[in-house]
Amino acid sequence: MFRVVLVFSLLFSIFFSSSSAQTCAKYRFPKNQVFSSCNDLPYLNSFVHWNYEKSSGSLQIAYRQTRVAPSTWSAWAINPTGSGMVGAQALVAYQQSNGTMRVYTSQITGYKTNMGEGKLKFDVSNLEATHANSETIIYATLALPNDSSTTSINQVWQMGPVSNGNPGAHSFAAANTNAMGTLNLLSGQTATTTGGGSSRSRDKNIHGVLNVVSWGILMPIGVIIARYLRVFKSADPAWFYLHVTCQTSAYIIGVSGWATGLKLGNDSAGVQYTKHRTLGILLFILATLQVFALLLRPNKDHKYRFYWNIYHHSVGYSVILLSIINIFLGFEILMPEKKWKNAYIAIIVFLVLNAVWLEAYTWYVVLKRRRSQSAEKTLQGVNDRNGANGYGSRTPQYV
Repeated sequence: MFRVVLVFSLLFSIFFSSSSAQTCAKYRFPKNQVFSSCNDLPYLNSFVHWNYEKSSGSLQIAYRQTRVAPSTWSAWAINPTGSGMVGAQALVAYQQSNGTMRVYTSQITGYKTNMGEGKLKFDVSNLEATHANSETIIYATLALPNDSSTTSINQVWQMGPVSNGNPGAHSFAAANTNAMGTLNLLSGQTATTTGGGSSRSRDKNIHGVLNVVSWGILMPIGVIIARYLRVFKSADPAWFYLHVTCQTSAYIIGVSGWATGLKLGNDSAGVQYTKHRTLGILLFILATLQVFALLLRPNKDHKYRFYWNIYHHSVGYSVILLSIINIFLGFEILMPEKKWKNAYIAIIVFLVLNAVWLEAYTWYVVLKRRRSQSAEKTLQGVNDRNGANGYGSRTPQYV
């Protein structure tokens, strides 16, 4: 069992390590633009892509922010004088009420800025923005100083509400206040002012691996074991111990993944995935009830065993269904490369197909067994009647 867990963990570790590559390096821009470098920023569902010519100081930039509502502004900035908001030279974009995009430059001179339009300390050309499928992209070409020291820049990125057609104050949640750091234009390395970017990315990977392996794979396998192996008398009581081992392992691993998800939520107060979080909490509650139900399981001949079975099966199948739904919500959040999502779909299809043919085969076994038992009872009844007529168990003789 633990070898199976190890194999699946390895598989999905590869998947989650590739998920950042899909959201960044393998992203296809609507106009087929190509950028040589990119980085998955640790906060606010943001990504920065760029081409940099050190000799001329030309920086071609594309800043992406996903899960952006139409009434939300997005901004990316370089701060040549510090690491924070004040002094930032910003590119700002948002969708106006008529559906068109407004994109402009703005110098951030204070914390109570209204992000008014203004010229930056460096030239900006090819400035444009798009908004489609809840994603805002800002394009621009910046003319940075072409001296040898311009290899790393201080970047700031942000989002906030649009009120009465103008940008309003952004949230002061941790995700917003931490959305700043350095970007090495040559190596592509980034660092946040809090140093939490790599840690958060690692926690996301761990959260995904643990939950896919536990809720998404081990739990369904445990249900298949219980439903179909128990039909075969030779598998009793081995099926029960396999079922308990599989589900207990899934529960322990799943709770670890659930706890990691709570930590991610607490560390990223500005990023809310309400459905995903709510389903995760509900799954933890239902799975915990299943554990306690196992401890309170009545004997087979107990009068309440029938009702316990109904409860146990109903909650178990609900957990499986909700787990798969929540995993696909997780796919939408992480946006992994499509082939990895397809790989999980293939696993689910494989389990479903096995469940279908096992369902048919076990029904065949059960019905055949019932017919055999019925025939034995009929024969026994005939023998009993013959015995009552004085023939005993002998075969009647006809003349």
